[in-house]
Amino acid sequence: MMQLSGRKPAVRSRRSLEDLSPGEEGVLDRLDLPKDVARRLMELGFLPGQRITRAMAAPGGDPRVFRVDGSEIALRRETAARLRLRDPATPVASDIAAIPLSA
Repeated sequence: MMQLSGRKPAVRSRRSLEDLSPGEEGVLDRLDLPKDVARRLMELGFLPGQRITRAMAAPGGDPRVFRVDGSEIALRRETAARLRLRDPATPVASDIAAIPLSA
């Protein structure tokens, strides 16, 4: 099992990609997947800190489509459930960079 994260959270996030509603966005915190699967998803753009948007789903709800880094990727619900999201209160590096500095 490979747990890849951009940081070490004090409290583990309980939300995953599976929990996103259509059109909702989340920031990936970590991939709780076997090493080979995690590596492949990272090659597709699922990297810690990356913003991911839930798009559509198949009629039965599985697989679900997610937008990441300009691409749409379909994932099974069981895989999406193991891609953990960052706590929404935690700022993302791109958000911090956009904050203007006072003179």
